[in-house]
Amino acid sequence: MLAHSIVTAKSAEPSRYMLFLHGILGTRANWRGIARRFTEARPDWGAILVDLREHGDSLGLPGPHTIAKAAADVRALEESLAVPVAGALGHSFGGKVTLEWLRSRGGKSTEAWVIDASPSAHRAVDTSATAEVLRILDAIPRRWDSREAFVSAVVEAGQPEPVAQWLAMNLRRTDDGKREVGPDLTAIRALVEDYARTDLWNVVESPPEGCTLDVVIGERSTAFSEADREHMARIADRNACVSAHLVDGAGHWVHIDAPDVLLALLTSARGPTR
Repeated sequence: MLAHSIVTAKSAEPSRYMLFLHGILGTRANWRGIARRFTEARPDWGAILVDLREHGDSLGLPGPHTIAKAAADVRALEESLAVPVAGALGHSFGGKVTLEWLRSRGGKSTEAWVIDASPSAHRAVDTSATAEVLRILDAIPRRWDSREAFVSAVVEAGQPEPVAQWLAMNLRRTDDGKREVGPDLTAIRALVEDYARTDLWNVVESPPEGCTLDVVIGERSTAFSEADREHMARIADRNACVSAHLVDGAGHWVHIDAPDVLLALLTSARGPTR
């Protein structure tokens, strides 16, 4: 089962829960701050922070390592929980997992949020930022005396310190007190490749009955091409269950670049029952 944490507002008894799904080489901790603010603003909702397959504490799951399998993991987690899941938010890789998960929600009241993840298929580019990070992780040791030593090595390899600190969230403490990179990089590559070749526009164009879908795009992000943005706008214009939101000044990391704007969207309570 996927590793996860549950967040609720103080003294709240939520009637429904939102899954929070991170991107490649992220962990469930990436969205804890937004999830806390979300549950405080909408105390009828709880948040379930999830480590997707081969991320965080969800290591060693059998393949294939695909979007479809990752979504199946999320469905299995949902079925194992004693709380009602009524929504999901996914960023980047997690956005496509959210769309694939949404396929199974026909007839269920569901609020889905996709944060800066284009539904388009595209060619995996070896010069992408993710590919460069994977090359660095391949080139440096897996085991380190300390988190600080790992961060220094990643910075020396050419990444800015915030990226190095973010990657350090993937370190696990070993029995002898050292740190080790947790994810299987072969599995991560397989997930990245499947993300690139998976097209999920059909879900965006026709969400299941009872579902709403909000797609949030960073103005400066390159995740959505101009054609993608135009396609998204056309869908939102003709389908009241689908909304597109452009966040001014934000790049791909919308929750870091514009957390207040994103929170305002998440707490607008559009909801599937409107």
